[in-house]
Amino acid sequence: MPPLTFLSDEDVQAMHEATLEILQEAGVFWTHQPSLKILQDAGCTVKENRVRFPPDLVMESVAKANKRPVIRGRNGQVNELGGGELYFHNLGGARDVFDAKTGTRRAATIQDAKDAVRLLDALPHCHTVTPFFTPPDVSNEMLSLHMFRNALPHTTKPVQGPGIQFGHEVRYAVEMAAVVGIPAQELTLSLSPVSPLTLHDVAAEAVMEMAKYGVIHANLPCPTGGATSPMTLTGSIVQQSAESLAPLVLAQIIRPGCGVVYCGRLGMLEPRTGLIWGGVELGLASAATVQLGHFYGFSVNVYGFSTNAHTLDVQNAFERGLNAAVPALAGADELSGIGEMEAGVMGSFAQMVLDNELAGSVLRLRRGLSADAEHLAVEVIKEVMGGTRNFLGQKHTLKHLRGGELALTKLAERNSWDTWEGKLERKQMADYAIAEAERILREHVVPPLDPQQEKELDRIMTAAEREPRNSRR
Repeated sequence: MPPLTFLSDEDVQAMHEATLEILQEAGVFWTHQPSLKILQDAGCTVKENRVRFPPDLVMESVAKANKRPVIRGRNGQVNELGGGELYFHNLGGARDVFDAKTGTRRAATIQDAKDAVRLLDALPHCHTVTPFFTPPDVSNEMLSLHMFRNALPHTTKPVQGPGIQFGHEVRYAVEMAAVVGIPAQELTLSLSPVSPLTLHDVAAEAVMEMAKYGVIHANLPCPTGGATSPMTLTGSIVQQSAESLAPLVLAQIIRPGCGVVYCGRLGMLEPRTGLIWGGVELGLASAATVQLGHFYGFSVNVYGFSTNAHTLDVQNAFERGLNAAVPALAGADELSGIGEMEAGVMGSFAQMVLDNELAGSVLRLRRGLSADAEHLAVEVIKEVMGGTRNFLGQKHTLKHLRGGELALTKLAERNSWDTWEGKLERKQMADYAIAEAERILREHVVPPLDPQQEKELDRIMTAAEREPRNSRR
């Protein structure tokens, strides 16, 4: 079905022109000398520690980028981003676990990190896995590498590397990916510029390293409208776009044609608490980001299952349903956030299972309707009216039940009140999700890495730990 649009072509053109104006006149705060030299040699100017990007250079860099990158799992599964399919992946980097059975929160453990990846491996509508929980008691400079190490043995699906900050993380992530058969050009790593419009030295070095190895860039700006970007949605999206394109320019100068995923993680300020607002504006921002990213020809990854909720309650379902459906209908290539709660601070095993079901319904929604002869079913109606006057026994009915006309949910309550009331336990959707998560973690077995691969991953981690701290910068 055609994408749902929230901006006119004229609106998108105006936002594009505003992005170029910001990059040329406001510039990006940038002090990393090696990368500044590269940018200046390419035609950028620097004034008051801000890089000004010529519009022609920006657009030349956009044109060079590989906008349809391919990511691959060790089972051979391929996700071709930008090819018309909608892919889902989980939240990455949650600190806490919500225990849906007891209604309590606790800090995540290393076992939680492993179990989350294994659970996601079993969910059919989670197409790509990102390391979910942050391990405790790990230094910031080693955090992403530990997350990646804990993820690789526990899924055969494509793995998106966690968010990185430092150049050494790129080098060691590339080595670890190679151990399980993932070449650098099929590995994605995300890096977040600091809003507003700032790329710190360690991040600039990481961009250079990603370009050097040919890693797929998923520049991940996370402005907060009203705090670190304008209060208006389109103003924040324009700033977000500038924050995404600036590191892209550096990468394409170093390695023309390296893969890029255009991302946006704009959240709006909740003025009553100072936290990020997870209401319908988040879905609108994601949809507009999709339109602007598609204007440049990129595959686009935005928020999907996002909420401020702390439990599996009505607010949770209301916010994540809106925030997934709106950008999906706008044509998003990839939606994030499976399992996310509390605006990304917390996650839940039961929530992952619920989101898998919601993703299936969103995929059905996006397929839309068909009015061809097969679906209009005129001949079937005539046949039934001339005979049994019942559609249940028709081959047409069975064909389309099996063919996906209905998104047959597994967790939702579909019985009558009397049937439900008569059950020994009156379970709701969350109860079924808790039980399903427990079942998967009991039964699902991921094909293991061989001992030599495990030994090599440990060797790489040891080398990363031993690297002198000052050489990482």
